[in-house]
Amino acid sequence: MVKHTATAAAFALAMALTAGAAHYVRPTVYLADTRPVLKIEPSLPQSFGGWRQVQVSGGVVNPQAADLLNILYSELISRTYVNERGDRVMLSIAYGKNQNDSFQVHKPEICYPAQGFQVKSNTPGYLSTSFGYIPVRRLETFYGHNRPEPVTYWTTLGDQAVEPGLDKKIKEIRYAMKGYIADGLLFRISTVDPDSERAFEVHKSFVEALVGSLSPAERRRLAGLAG
Repeated sequence: MVKHTATAAAFALAMALTAGAAHYVRPTVYLADTRPVLKIEPSLPQSFGGWRQVQVSGGVVNPQAADLLNILYSELISRTYVNERGDRVMLSIAYGKNQNDSFQVHKPEICYPAQGFQVKSNTPGYLSTSFGYIPVRRLETFYGHNRPEPVTYWTTLGDQAVEPGLDKKIKEIRYAMKGYIADGLLFRISTVDPDSERAFEVHKSFVEALVGSLSPAERRRLAGLAG
């Protein structure tokens, strides 16, 4: 009990300190404006590592928030990929030039319930690749009784994949102390599968194949992976 109390107190103190720093630090330069323009869509291959893009009707972003999404994000991408076994992965990427707290509004644990889904679990973890680890969150979501949809997602800040909460806030402050407003993205993949454990393995296989098909610069921007 004492350990949990101390941890909570330390977390609260750190949040207070970062909030105080944010009050006095007013960055004015967009980090995205200091480097080559990031266009995600052209960097995503239509086929890679046994996966190929297929055309499907409908999207995977919340249609009720389309206007707000267009304000918050500079680029929105929705694709569906299928492999030789018939596994189907839905990919959604939302990139924002201004990666501030409003970016959190459309995390899957918020936008999925807005579409009528129930979130059964929301678990932090790490997804291992040949280029390093990505901090991710894994959700088990359900729409009624007929659509179980496990979700894996991560967020980036600049060229780093970040964990939600304190880790993200601290890195925001670090960029702000240098005068930068950091950009970032939310990378989300999901499958319709009643077996969540199997689905998360499919997600891992998909990500491993995708990052392996990208250039080092693209890997760094999309997943915070070096090499």
